[in-house]
Amino acid sequence: MNHPKLLLITASSPEIRRVRRARFLNFQQITMPYLAAFVPPHWQVSHTDEAVEAVNLKTPIDLVAITFHTPSASHVYNLAAGFQQRGIPVALGGPHVTLMPDEAQAHANVIFVGEAEQTWPQFLQDFETGAFACRYCSTSLPSLDRAPLANKELYHRSDLTSGRLFATRGCAFNCDFCTLTVMYQRTVRKRPIAEVAAEYASFRGKVIIFWDDNLAIDKEYAKSLFRAITPYRKWWSSQASIHAGEDDEFLELAARSGCKQFFIGLESISQASMDEVHKRFNRVESYSRIIERIHAHGIAVQAGIVFGFDSDTEAIFDETLDFLESAGVQNATFNILTPYPGTRLYARLEAENRILTHDWSKYNGRNDVVFQPRQMSPEALLAGYRRANQRFYSFTSIARRLSHAPGGFWWTLPLNLAYTLNWKRYYGNAEAHYHC
Repeated sequence: MNHPKLLLITASSPEIRRVRRARFLNFQQITMPYLAAFVPPHWQVSHTDEAVEAVNLKTPIDLVAITFHTPSASHVYNLAAGFQQRGIPVALGGPHVTLMPDEAQAHANVIFVGEAEQTWPQFLQDFETGAFACRYCSTSLPSLDRAPLANKELYHRSDLTSGRLFATRGCAFNCDFCTLTVMYQRTVRKRPIAEVAAEYASFRGKVIIFWDDNLAIDKEYAKSLFRAITPYRKWWSSQASIHAGEDDEFLELAARSGCKQFFIGLESISQASMDEVHKRFNRVESYSRIIERIHAHGIAVQAGIVFGFDSDTEAIFDETLDFLESAGVQNATFNILTPYPGTRLYARLEAENRILTHDWSKYNGRNDVVFQPRQMSPEALLAGYRRANQRFYSFTSIARRLSHAPGGFWWTLPLNLAYTLNWKRYYGNAEAHYHC
């Protein structure tokens, strides 16, 4: 092949696209633009992001590669079959493939298990010779030194940001419900700060997203990174553990470098819930103090909240909203506890015969309940989740929360109102879904 044609697909099933439309911000995934940077220059590469465009099964290509999460698995398998019927080899990778490799193998010509910095280039070389394996497994955790810059031309989603990059990968914690523990083996790797700063500077616009799993996992590294990006005078946001709020120097440097918001995985206001899923470092009694310290540096907090832990009763919904409003949390992402395959949570619930369905399209964390909660019905869990969203993005709650939150009113108010309109548009009259 002189110029092999490769189609990269960031998959998103119709069901998960409907779920995500209720959220105003849906940031561009960076996996495929990043992997495109490893493709030899004589290849012709295109990218379809299903969040914004449909896949054309008739595209003249030699190879298709698809990355996907669990809720899109069935959809991806159907896509793969469509391409294979035309004689086009299909490569599958991403979180679900690493979690369920044998299942994915049945629907693909080749799969990638684990991270692909080493295996993806090897496969492309093998593909050109016509002798590629059916499974490529990452046998070691790749170094992130000299990681290539993602192909900016392959970003198609309008997500109100100017650039997306990562500085670190992985998380050292071991929470029962988290897929990162399985995928990255509780190991954290860091890119050289000069390389991150150079990529950060390369984006022309003002608003940047760090796609890190936990930017606070190594605070000394993060502080050095913040110093390096400060001169570029951009605004940025990222995920961080609650430890981000325990170090004033970390927060001061983050704010000075342009940090406008941290997504903090609070998960629950019940300490019993945090203990049961081995996230004991989240000390609920410290939440108010942590949020106040972050706010004191002019940084907004987006709280990650999960409903459905075994300790949760139906009182958890109003109790959580009372706390978020009193703490002045600017934004929140609510999720229904979802036992993804491969996690310890899934294994435990399966052993207890509490998994209600193995239809992966229902594992979306927002529109379906896929397990039997311990202290409420599936219907009550989904209804409570929806009430929490409706209350949080009600005008009364917005006024109450933002009146307690210093700084950022000029952008947090419009963002809250946008979420309010989206929620009412897509879920205002929706019926509950549960599977039993």
